[in-house]
Amino acid sequence: MKFFIDTANLAQIKEAQALGVLDGVTTNPSLMAKEGITGKNNILKHYVDICNLVEGDVSAEVNALDYDGMIKEGEELAELHDQIVVKLPMTKEGVMAAKYFSDKGIKTNVTLVFSAGQALLAAKAGATYVSPFIGRLDDVSTDGLALIEEIRLIFDNYGYETQILAASVRHTMHIVNCAKIGADVMTGPLSAIYGLLKHPLTDIGLAQFVADFEKGNK
Repeated sequence: MKFFIDTANLAQIKEAQALGVLDGVTTNPSLMAKEGITGKNNILKHYVDICNLVEGDVSAEVNALDYDGMIKEGEELAELHDQIVVKLPMTKEGVMAAKYFSDKGIKTNVTLVFSAGQALLAAKAGATYVSPFIGRLDDVSTDGLALIEEIRLIFDNYGYETQILAASVRHTMHIVNCAKIGADVMTGPLSAIYGLLKHPLTDIGLAQFVADFEKGNK
């Protein structure tokens, strides 16, 4: 499973990259605003800065809601860097734009997916990634992981190459369960990735190894 980090914070991206397990980055307008990145030119530059930090795909989201606007913004984003993936909303216009970019060989990520039917449409349109938001489903008492399972089954049934990008990952067990189900990618906070490192028996065992070494080498 690929590990993406969901942020626009360059320091966190560098830290995740240094860990040696980072495969890409996802961003959105909210994450840009959180980092104080505003204004078109500043946002576009920030996408390039992110691409220069990582080797994998970097999802850059369009703001337009109409088809023509999505195409215009998406083409501009795709021209920024070879690693850019055009991020599109799960709407009729978004699906149409995904088909347009797919035919041109431009990678896409269809986002804000909350049903298997939506994921199926995105795959039919040739999306590179489809992003079901499992955390937001959990927030409204709906099983986000069950949606990943449904999409995995459908994609496997028909051999769709669209990758399932589990988004809105909130914690470490989301990552583990997505890996068990067969999500191709997860994107979430650095804290959730670091959580995979932790186990009390590891800490206890390491402390014992250190203590035993010190006893025999003093």
